[in-house]
Amino acid sequence: MRKTRNNHQSIAPTIGNYVRSIRAGDMLFISGCTAVNTPAEAADVLTQAKVTLDRIKRIVEAEGGKPSDVVRMVIYVTDMPAFRPLISKFDALVEEVFKGQYPTSTLVASPGLARAGLKIEIEATAAF
Repeated sequence: MRKTRNNHQSIAPTIGNYVRSIRAGDMLFISGCTAVNTPAEAADVLTQAKVTLDRIKRIVEAEGGKPSDVVRMVIYVTDMPAFRPLISKFDALVEEVFKGQYPTSTLVASPGLARAGLKIEIEATAAF
């Protein structure tokens, strides 16, 4: 099976020794995206989530897909008690991107992310 690695430097450049996405056949695996290196990096969790979801959408589109091709997301948040009351607002952001064609989703509390100011990270898998 052919595999294509892409760092999507203009969308969500990596900050370490890994690749942003790997296309393997009809599958696209997107490593955890954040709002790193954007003005939202120091912002609240919902602002970071909006930037992160947009990055995922743009990566999928750059690979020839559409948001409804995303079949799985894993969402990591650093402060679950603070995030719980915001879930309906986060769901509204998800609706903006996926318009009812939602992926499966897992929400995980994490004690920290790659940089101290990051509050949310999302990894995704798409199937074309």
